[in-house]
Amino acid sequence: MHGAPAASRNPARPRGTLSDSRFPYSFRKKPPRMKTSIWLLLIALVGPLGAAVAAWPHTVPHADPHTDNDAEPTAANERPTRLDPATNARWVVDLPGPGASTPVVWRDRLFLTSEIDDANGVICLTTEGQQLWRQKFGERVAGKHRNASGANPSPVTDGKRVVAYFKDTTLACFSVDGEPLWRVNLAEELGEGKLWWDLGTSPVLTSAGVLVAAMHEGESYLATFDIQTGEVVWKQPRNYECATESDQSYTTPAVVMLDGVETVVTLGANHLTGHDAKTGRLLWECGGINPDNQPMWRNIASAAVAGGIAVVPHGRGELLTAFRLGGSGDVTQSARMWGLRGVGSDSPTPCVVDGRVYVLGDKGTVTCVDLETGEKLWTDQLPRTRAKYFSSPVVIGDLLYCISEDGGAVVSRIDNGLQSPVKTELGDIVVATPVPIDNDLLVRTRTRLYRFAGEEE
Repeated sequence: MHGAPAASRNPARPRGTLSDSRFPYSFRKKPPRMKTSIWLLLIALVGPLGAAVAAWPHTVPHADPHTDNDAEPTAANERPTRLDPATNARWVVDLPGPGASTPVVWRDRLFLTSEIDDANGVICLTTEGQQLWRQKFGERVAGKHRNASGANPSPVTDGKRVVAYFKDTTLACFSVDGEPLWRVNLAEELGEGKLWWDLGTSPVLTSAGVLVAAMHEGESYLATFDIQTGEVVWKQPRNYECATESDQSYTTPAVVMLDGVETVVTLGANHLTGHDAKTGRLLWECGGINPDNQPMWRNIASAAVAGGIAVVPHGRGELLTAFRLGGSGDVTQSARMWGLRGVGSDSPTPCVVDGRVYVLGDKGTVTCVDLETGEKLWTDQLPRTRAKYFSSPVVIGDLLYCISEDGGAVVSRIDNGLQSPVKTELGDIVVATPVPIDNDLLVRTRTRLYRFAGEEE
């Protein structure tokens, strides 16, 4: 299915201690084999304060204040209780080409990427849906998966510049008014690698510049680029011996303050790592995520980071483990807090709100877990569909938003389960994650961008 796989590498590795009652299974028992043809895409995005936004890949809300909308938080009951193009779409814009990135909101502007003709494209709209500018450049590389495109990663902005990343490994920077500033091709400048599927990781901002995680077959690394010039600030190798395909990752790092240090938290190659955002220095590393060195345990869903804890979906959607962040050196034994089998997601990144973890499985199972203890609080099922979920869940107040790959949009109240879910159809492929904006919600499909209106007070 994937073509000729890389040679399997199976070095002897420590097993770790993984048999306590909070992780009631043995890693030696292989999880059910799942199809490996479904993955990649998308994006990190941050919504208004007070909204819990997850995306695949994922950036936590406090990690990047520069992508925040400055609007004040609004009451949950003002948010849309359905996502229906026929009844409550404030506006819809046809995009110039396919894409999978989630939009970035900056005050009265929206930025997103798409293919434009046969090129990479960046688009700027007002929050009312009017196009301000678009730029296209280079030659797009088409997506391999049916839902993918050459424009999967989401852009990021500091309010003065917007930076976007594309499948051809071009990282491009523009002013917020559309002026081209710089471009760099990572494969050409820093070395090529191989992903079996499409590019997924999105760039993130740190105090040192724009950071990109390149985790693939071959020499993997983290690199930070000066946002003004595009020059490399630092590059740090990130390589671990893994079985076939398990060294490949489509996740987006989170940037958080830990013990007074701005830290890049990255999931991939069977490890969770913390690097100094200013220098790239490895601060700590945590293994035990794939102790039996299973092949094809690539990471798609990103770690959900909140309250000094990383919740890690792994094992191809079968496992969920929480790790306490921080420390020094190898923290594999000390960092692990709890683990669950049969609760997880392969593609959607979990969402953490008020000490609760909301996990959307690829087949529409929603599980709520206590962040500190790992206790399962409830499990419920979204309306049945043959389609899978790539878009990550969004929780705002007591409303949960979930959208399947075929555009089935479900909005549900949550109270010890799903209460009266409402399903509507968007009629297009969806892998991007919804974005709160004022009282409304932005939803990007493969070819359109909607703004759905909130409820009247």
